Amino acid sequence: MSGKLKLKGHLKHLARWPLYLSVLLIALNILVYVINIKAGVVVTMGNILYLVAAVALLLYHRPLLFNDLIAFASQYEFLEKRVLEELALPYAVMDIQGRMIWSNRMFAQLTGKDSFYRKNVCTIFPDITADKLPGKDGQDITELSTQFGDRIYRISMQKVKLGESVVPSKLLMDIPDTASLIAMYLYDETELKEYIQANEDNKLVVALAYLDNYEEALESVEDVRRSLLIALIDRKITKYFSNYDGLVRKLEKDKYFLIMRQSSLEALKEQKFHILEEVKTVNIGNEMTVTLSIGIGLNAPTYLQDYEYSRIAIEMALGRGGDQVVIKNGEKITYYGGKAQQMEKTTRVKARVKAQALKEFMSTKERVVVMGHKITDVDALGAAIGIYRAGKTLGKPVHIVVNDPSTSIRPLMAGYMNNPDYEPSMFIDRNQAIDLVDDNTVVVVVDTNKPSYTECEDLLYLTKTIVVLDHHRRGNEVIQNAVLSYVEPYASSTCEMVAEILQYFSDDLRLRNIEADCLYAGIMIDTNNFITRAGVRTFEAAAFLRRSGADMTRVRKMLRDNIDSYKARAEAVRTAEIYRGCFAIAQCPSKGLESPTVVGAQAANELLNIAGVKASFVLTPYNKEVYVSARAIDEVNVQVMMEKLGGGGHINIAGAQVRRPMDEVEDMIKEIIDEMYQEEETKK
Repeated sequence: MSGKLKLKGHLKHLARWPLYLSVLLIALNILVYVINIKAGVVVTMGNILYLVAAVALLLYHRPLLFNDLIAFASQYEFLEKRVLEELALPYAVMDIQGRMIWSNRMFAQLTGKDSFYRKNVCTIFPDITADKLPGKDGQDITELSTQFGDRIYRISMQKVKLGESVVPSKLLMDIPDTASLIAMYLYDETELKEYIQANEDNKLVVALAYLDNYEEALESVEDVRRSLLIALIDRKITKYFSNYDGLVRKLEKDKYFLIMRQSSLEALKEQKFHILEEVKTVNIGNEMTVTLSIGIGLNAPTYLQDYEYSRIAIEMALGRGGDQVVIKNGEKITYYGGKAQQMEKTTRVKARVKAQALKEFMSTKERVVVMGHKITDVDALGAAIGIYRAGKTLGKPVHIVVNDPSTSIRPLMAGYMNNPDYEPSMFIDRNQAIDLVDDNTVVVVVDTNKPSYTECEDLLYLTKTIVVLDHHRRGNEVIQNAVLSYVEPYASSTCEMVAEILQYFSDDLRLRNIEADCLYAGIMIDTNNFITRAGVRTFEAAAFLRRSGADMTRVRKMLRDNIDSYKARAEAVRTAEIYRGCFAIAQCPSKGLESPTVVGAQAANELLNIAGVKASFVLTPYNKEVYVSARAIDEVNVQVMMEKLGGGGHINIAGAQVRRPMDEVEDMIKEIIDEMYQEEETKK
């Protein structure tokens, strides 16, 4: 054995120290010879005896030393294995594919599998799929959380290369660098997760609840019953939130302040905030149903910020038409409800106030720049023309940003081109607008409240004076830095809102016939010839425009389609699929059309004329995107459906732009319809 094994390192030097000491004795022996030869001979004899004895002892104890070392190594290996076996932490070894090789006693007790279970680890923990094993995407260590039985475990898996850990022997030679095993540890985090969940559940949630139509509902009931109606609504709201451990305090006659725990909010989410429907059941003879809006804020750094979140959420709920819940969780915003059509308000007080505020902002600046949304339509252009006349009444230079006029607005714009009554710089593109806009410019955004949808988003960051006029419901993306925001989802069109503003803007304001035509055309298009979403104020605005010189015949001629557009619209209607018996889905051809998105919207309106159709969806390919035009009459909320595709709009008029293949977008719409049916079946 001594011939096969050799000592190394410090142990080797420790065994040979008597031989090293002999060198010193020889040196001393030489020194003694110099002093006395006889004494040197005596010392030499002593050195020889010392060397013989040292070598003899070394040779004698060498086998015993190796035997002791081997015995120690064997005991140490056994001890190491025993430690892993008795380790209080569940531990296992797998191959690189996840097949079990060995596990310790704790792992076997936990899983009920013996130490030499040979099946894949996913048969024990289904969450450990092949893509989660270490070694994927260059990750040598992966962790995941899983539930096993009634406990929650954090599983840590580490890739171990055999070439770096296995000592070369006669059994294993030339181990490749790619040969690896996976070591797996299980950490019981049940209590930690429970404490974390308890902490999350007990977080403060702040909410504001507003009655949308308080004044209108009271006016529709007898005087003697008004106090009873108020009491019933208060009781309904207080009792509902008290059942979920919530605190309710009335701030004003139609406003409530709510505090609850986050666990209560989760329960309300599961109930889909049934309070929205319960409030509508309060009826003691009132002709108008009461609706409720709730704004909720949570997970802010401070309680004050939570309240600010709830305030932003309630403003968004009201801006989207009311009768809904908006939850602002940090940057994430979630919507519930919003299925009721917002009632048109008979008062014009807000329009008068906004008109005066707009006049003040325009008066203090040198110029006005107006822009609508991308692919400007008739409503956006008509509203911009109205703002143009308002600015001109104040003697300000006004410019309208239109990048690429579509066929739908070219007939309207033609009346201003080469017209001596209008300057050539009336219409400008985005590059010209960027050169004009500065801090002394008012930028008026019409027919959209999303920055990314505007003709030139850069203009919003070149000035501090921004005005937003729109009739679409607000979404997650809004123009944040507007000094004046007039967003009314009940309005049929932005042209209707602008027509009201012009009536209160200035006594000197006089619309010209061609300008009144544009505003009137915008109302006609967005109401589908006064069929959809046309209220009392819509007809009042139309009457004002008629008095200002709008002519139906001229408008009708300007809005006529060419033969290609008509054929494309007819083709979309011809090939439409009726899904689930009441949803019309069609694909509109866009080849050869200058404004295919407008044709798609017209086709969606046409499909609603088919008996039994509750909603229509027309898909139009344009600029490597699919434009979805969604329309409904009264039974379906297409705005909520389009928001799931990243779009938005109104309850019965909405749209979206999706950068995916046409057939895939159609499948997505069908999935949304299926989900809607499943939710309704769940409620039943």
